Amino acid sequence: MSSENSSADDARQVWDVVVVGAGPAGASAAYAAAVAGRRVLLLEKADLPRYKTCGGGIIGPSRDSLPPGFELPLKDRVHAVTFSHNGRFTRTRRSRQMLFGLINRPEFDHQLVEHAQKAGAELRTGAAVQRVEQHGSAVPDRRTVALVLQGGETVLARAVVGADGSAGRIGAHVGVKVDQVDLGLEAEIPVPETVAEDWKGRVLIDWGPMPGSYGWVFPKGDTLTVGVISRRGEGAATKRYLEDFIGRLGLAGFEPSISSGHLTRCRAEDSPLSRGRVLVCGDAAGLLEPWTREGISFALRSGRLAGEWAVRIAEAHDAVDTRRQALNYAFAVKAGLGVEMSVGKRMLAAFERRPGVFHAVLTGFRPAWKAFRDITRGATTLGELVRTHPLAHRAMTALDRRPAGGGSDSEGASVSS
Repeated sequence: MSSENSSADDARQVWDVVVVGAGPAGASAAYAAAVAGRRVLLLEKADLPRYKTCGGGIIGPSRDSLPPGFELPLKDRVHAVTFSHNGRFTRTRRSRQMLFGLINRPEFDHQLVEHAQKAGAELRTGAAVQRVEQHGSAVPDRRTVALVLQGGETVLARAVVGADGSAGRIGAHVGVKVDQVDLGLEAEIPVPETVAEDWKGRVLIDWGPMPGSYGWVFPKGDTLTVGVISRRGEGAATKRYLEDFIGRLGLAGFEPSISSGHLTRCRAEDSPLSRGRVLVCGDAAGLLEPWTREGISFALRSGRLAGEWAVRIAEAHDAVDTRRQALNYAFAVKAGLGVEMSVGKRMLAAFERRPGVFHAVLTGFRPAWKAFRDITRGATTLGELVRTHPLAHRAMTALDRRPAGGGSDSEGASVSS
């Protein structure tokens, strides 16, 4: 914490940075701000650990964004991917090196919070934010933000990071706009050891029957995480897809331990990432990959950036400097994650038109499989690949222009590489 006005701040209980939401984005933001030596409060409305609807895949960019010394609580290591197109044309591709890891979110999230606490952040659970005030009677000066909690308590901060999810209070305060909303449905299915062994080290990705939809099976020891996702507004069809998916996998006879649903929201390109001394990151900012709807790596990376820039905003002495730091945060997000989202939107649009082409290319064209491996392992990103690789750039341009129509799928046997 800055030494200037420190005694006055202590008397009024003014925190340097308050982070709202203790998921991967919030925990990363709290860790980044606490490591910088600031007084950090992490607010979470639920008790921890808590369940979160999520496949739990940890790809390379997620792994590379974890705090030093973080031990991933992996339930499995993925070396093979089985692809299918609405249950047909099944083909498996393999990798000698691990593609990505699988975790359970309650354990993973709680461990991230513990790292933030070890760095010096203070955690408060059962603390729900009702509203944010940057002007008015609750705010003692122009360098302070007031968070009014359920029950009436007011928490004061020099900077606030909103990481309270896609439907949270902080995103609404900032004015986050979304242009893509999807519905994910998921079941955690305990299975016998013989079934678990068949799935060990291998995931399934099924391109679904509705435009832009897909399903997945992620093995986690004695439990399979089975889910599907599609555009919002297709609720009945999405539920039917999940039921059919589980049935044709031979899993309908096993009782899920958890069945859940969740809306994912992708930000509009012109959506704000800040308002005054308040920043948003992760789901609260609508930051996730539009095609796969992968959000953990976006949460970890944007959370770290938000924590770092929240420290600078906390130190800002006037509105001009505050605005400058907020714009720098937005630039950092858009220069990296924003580029990936832009390419992801193009991929989704092409995939919605021609899922059969995607299936055929991924399962039958070795450079496409290599690109998939490199992206999941963190050797490159989708945006970097399209920008620097001539073949990928030409393929993306061709997919942008390709008219709608049926895909040309063919049966395939297991392929290893």
